[in-house]
Amino acid sequence: MDNLQPVQGKSAPLEPPISTADQSVESASGYKKSPFASFLLELVQTLVLAVVLYVLIDTVIARVRVENISMRPTLEPGEFLLVNKMAYKLNAMSRGDIIVFHYSPTEDYIKRLIGLPGDVVKVTNGKVSVNDFMLDEPYIAAPPAYNGVWEVPEGAVFVLGDNRNQSSDSHAWGFVTMDKIVGKALAIYWPLKNAHVLSHPNIVKAAVNEGP
Repeated sequence: MDNLQPVQGKSAPLEPPISTADQSVESASGYKKSPFASFLLELVQTLVLAVVLYVLIDTVIARVRVENISMRPTLEPGEFLLVNKMAYKLNAMSRGDIIVFHYSPTEDYIKRLIGLPGDVVKVTNGKVSVNDFMLDEPYIAAPPAYNGVWEVPEGAVFVLGDNRNQSSDSHAWGFVTMDKIVGKALAIYWPLKNAHVLSHPNIVKAAVNEGP
């Protein structure tokens, strides 16, 4: 007979050990976020994103309210404009652009860009010319009732309001230096019934193409 060793009680069935990875999976699958914590996290993320977007938009776009009648009939008092503050950092200025600039530390003006550095602007007999080319200006309220000649210096521009005889502009107080320019007006966005993209015609080129 075989020699049998006495059994000293029952031994437990062997099971494979649980790895650390398995334990972490179990822990992870067993964790539940509270609804309030999830809501709070999403709220914070949304607010941070909103702030970032606001700062980015504010860096590129300004919002300006028209306060007076100097740009009639193109712009009316009470209208709100979107202004591209990056326009002249990326592209050159063009005669005919509608620009916003700092007139004083507390006041911004909106005018039509007429003369660039080096241009000679003349107003005679109700007509405006730049470098002896008569401008094509269908947007003005009425022909200017004043005369004058201005040579635009380097680092500055010459501006006029579309409502020529009711506008405080370069014909009255001189030139706008480049460092004062905020940007180029893009569109009227309020009131909604007046909303539209603003046109910026090349007024000198248009005049030249028409011929005598």
